[in-house]
Amino acid sequence: MIELQGVNKTYQVGDSPLRALRDVDLLVGEGEYLSVMGPSGSGKSTLLNMIGLLDRPDSGSYLLDEVHTETLPEEQRAQFRGEQIGFIFQSFHLVSRLTALENVELPMMLAGVSLRERRIAAHEVLAQVGLEAWSGHHPNQLSGGQLQRVAIARAIVMKPRILLADEPTGNLDQASGQEIISVLENLNAEGITLMMVTHDLNLGQRARRQIRMVDGQIEADSRTETDARADHATV
Repeated sequence: MIELQGVNKTYQVGDSPLRALRDVDLLVGEGEYLSVMGPSGSGKSTLLNMIGLLDRPDSGSYLLDEVHTETLPEEQRAQFRGEQIGFIFQSFHLVSRLTALENVELPMMLAGVSLRERRIAAHEVLAQVGLEAWSGHHPNQLSGGQLQRVAIARAIVMKPRILLADEPTGNLDQASGQEIISVLENLNAEGITLMMVTHDLNLGQRARRQIRMVDGQIEADSRTETDARADHATV
């Protein structure tokens, strides 16, 4: 499903080049649950952005369902993102003037989905994350955990196959964080491929597959015993 081959990415920081990714190879099968851990500046978020088609490699290739995405024009990359990939960030990125329902509808509005269809779909995913009763509330009327659930609903309303989460519990208290992880793990159990960047070792160890990055490279890639059967996952 996801295949990175020899991916490199360098950014210019002042007068100095910063190698964010160094010859990264990675295979991810349909329905996997991965955590990406490592120190700050190790390339975790850059890797997530690369997989999410928010960035292009300087060299190497990224195949999504056997399509070489690095050579696609931006319009087609945007279409892939809209149809295949959902994003969840540490900062919720909700529009303050819109209700929870309207925030969830936003991706469908941009995709040209009719009002009736997007209203039905938004209500369904808000119910899925336990927030249908708060659909008319604005972000300033919601708790941190509720805000992140709205962000999750918005990320899954287009029915993506891949869910990318960058520190999804970073701005939450422990109880709210646990609720969010339960929501994400339930989505993975329903078949969504879940890839999560985290600094939290306990949170990272919940994933069936754990990747550790150091200096832009994958230093370790391990699986829990319960997921050993995924060693030969179809890509």
